[in-house]
Amino acid sequence: MENVHLVPEEEEDDLYTGYNDYNPTFDSEDLHNDVGFQQAVRTSHGRRPPMTAKYPGTAIGGRPIGTAYGSRIPVGTAMGRPMTGAVQDGAARPMTAVRAAGYSSSIARGSVFDPLGQAKGPAPPLEKQNEDTPEEKIKILEKKVNDLIEESCLAHARGDLQLSLEKAKEAGRKERALVRQREQTGTADHINLDLTYSVLFNLANQYANNDMYTEALNTYQVIVKNKMFNNAGRLKVNMANIYFKQKNYTKAIKFYRMALDQISNAHNAMRIKIMQNIGVVFIHMGQYSDAITSFEYIMSESPNIKTGFNLILCYYAIGDRERMKKAFQKLICVPLDIDDEDKYIPANDDSHANMVIEAIKNDKLHQMERERKALAEKYIMTSAKLIAPAIESSFAAGFDWCVDMVKGSQYVELANDLEINKAITYLRQRDFKQAVETLKMFEKKDSRVKSAAATNLSFLYFLEKDYDQADRYAELAMSADRYNPAALINKGNTVFVKEDYEKAAEFYKEALRNDSSCTEALYNLGLTYKRLGRLEEALDCFLKLHAILRNSAQVMYQLANLYEMLEDPHQAIEWLMQLTSVTPTDAQVLAKLGDLYDNEGDKSQAFQYYYESYRYFPSNISVIEWLGAYYIDTQFCEKAIQYFERATLIQPTQVKWQLMVASCYRRSGNYQKALETYKDIHRKFPENVECLRFLVRLCTDMGLKEVQDYATKLKKVEKMKEIREQRVRSGRESSARGRREGSAGSDSGQSNHGTSAKSERLSVKLKTLPGSNEPYEASTQQEIDASYVDPLGPQMQRPKTAARKRTEEDEFADEELGDDLLPE
Repeated sequence: MENVHLVPEEEEDDLYTGYNDYNPTFDSEDLHNDVGFQQAVRTSHGRRPPMTAKYPGTAIGGRPIGTAYGSRIPVGTAMGRPMTGAVQDGAARPMTAVRAAGYSSSIARGSVFDPLGQAKGPAPPLEKQNEDTPEEKIKILEKKVNDLIEESCLAHARGDLQLSLEKAKEAGRKERALVRQREQTGTADHINLDLTYSVLFNLANQYANNDMYTEALNTYQVIVKNKMFNNAGRLKVNMANIYFKQKNYTKAIKFYRMALDQISNAHNAMRIKIMQNIGVVFIHMGQYSDAITSFEYIMSESPNIKTGFNLILCYYAIGDRERMKKAFQKLICVPLDIDDEDKYIPANDDSHANMVIEAIKNDKLHQMERERKALAEKYIMTSAKLIAPAIESSFAAGFDWCVDMVKGSQYVELANDLEINKAITYLRQRDFKQAVETLKMFEKKDSRVKSAAATNLSFLYFLEKDYDQADRYAELAMSADRYNPAALINKGNTVFVKEDYEKAAEFYKEALRNDSSCTEALYNLGLTYKRLGRLEEALDCFLKLHAILRNSAQVMYQLANLYEMLEDPHQAIEWLMQLTSVTPTDAQVLAKLGDLYDNEGDKSQAFQYYYESYRYFPSNISVIEWLGAYYIDTQFCEKAIQYFERATLIQPTQVKWQLMVASCYRRSGNYQKALETYKDIHRKFPENVECLRFLVRLCTDMGLKEVQDYATKLKKVEKMKEIREQRVRSGRESSARGRREGSAGSDSGQSNHGTSAKSERLSVKLKTLPGSNEPYEASTQQEIDASYVDPLGPQMQRPKTAARKRTEEDEFADEELGDDLLPE
């Protein structure tokens, strides 16, 4: 206790005295301008121990310090600041743990002023994680598996099914390697079941997407049979879907029902979907009663548009009229759960609200609502058109019932569309009068319906070639809705038939401005440019149209025809070749290809396409004529006979085909058959000069006695022909002279009257002779001349007076059968 000293009472002062006093020593604002401080920093003077404050009154300064084991002995530094510990052997005791940054109670001599500790250098690098441990290897492998599953899903979303399957298989291999590694490290109890489930489920899905149904079913079986996976029984729905794709409907029903048994009533939406699938499978099996049971249950629990439509189909299949009506009424009462369109109409001048409405007017949600409404309207319209002829005695009464039902539902605007469909049904039944009457009822309706009805009426009248009425209703449709492209096209068509092509082109262009995807307007515009001779612009129109309608045969043909008109046969052939890939049995296209190859000089290709054309349509006279001429040119006259005989069957009043048959027999050396054929032709066409000439020639060569009879007949026919031609010429001269004299004065009136009377008598006489279109006229006026040109023989002309100048004995003595040439 002798070392314990009590503090005198007079020395007890306030421990916090002086804290509010200002000490200029700690003023750091003017340190840059303090010469002494800057010199101390630059010299060794600044490395001396810091001085303590000389102001007394702090909790430490100037007070005696005591401990429990010794007397309180005031200890100070050389500058008068007390230390917190005792000095032993000249060593400075460290100061308290709370000290200013960068300062130390034991500053070594020669140290640098470094308040931020920058002299220590950069921080040491982080210690690398050791990846060789089993736990780290397992984590890395799990991450790779998850990445592969994600890549597989992304590949499927891009449509790359093969890559998605490969990634799924690789994920499966990695996952099995991960399980083996866990078993080796003794951590099999920590296997990630969720990862295993994800790998197997994705693999099964990708198998199914690639139509590998057996592998998909095996993978699903692995998941379903593993009791460690929760709710794996739901995947039996996927298995049932696969069986449905395989058309194994019995197993599909079985697995749908197994999945239905494993889903609780809490998941009612999923149960309804499975029930709907069961009903669809029953429809494919033809078990409509079972399908009706499923659909009726759904319509009572959670009605929807698609199920209602399927229910109507089932009732229609079994022919139940009353239940069809009830199902249709249920269908139009199904709520769509979509907002009213008025919500998207700005109601006031609030700019902020209008911006919000503009933003949501075409967002994904509104697009989905529009699609749902459009789908509902499609199902209702289809149902009405389906059941209308079946629910009443006539389809008109059935349509009227459907219209009445729709008018009382939320689909009021569909009533007018049903009325128009009623008119279209009349058209399909060829009842144009009823169709027109039905459409005329819409003339006083609202503009949209009026425009549609007037458009259809214009189309009807256009088909009936009543172009004035078609033009009137086209105008009415345009006045009701100027932006209706169909109305503009009909108006353009009425102008087109009046050959006002420039104006028609303007209407077609306006239709395209209103609807750039209107293919009818673009096609008609191309035809209009073609009529105007603007072939390049027409070609541009049809090329644009081909980009839209890739497989349109009409567009391809127009392109080929335009290239032919532009004298580019190679491009024309190319487009016709594309056309044959779309319509390989079109005989006209094949004949056109043959004609183009023939013009190019490629006879073999021309023969191939002409023969194919003949095979599909053996009644084309031009094709038959070309094939017959081709066989004659290649010295196969026997084969040419069958083509000319077919032409004779098609045109029995045309003598030239029978003459060609006889000429083929003559060229092939079968003179007896040729003679019989000529005789048969003479019986049918007794005034045919060509036939008589060949009969005379053949009889002369064969030494037959009939030659004199045929020679006499030939003279008579030639004389009659000459008289006829002379009368025709004189009649023409008289009529021409009468027209010239008709302009003279009244003095020549009687003479003109006499001339006209003479002409009239002449015309009456000419009418008594066989006309050019009568059965016994051999050929047209141009073909009947004084000389005969053998269709398959030498183009020889003989003077028409030669037969009268020769004697009967040497009439045809010096004539021989010469080599025949092809006709031009």
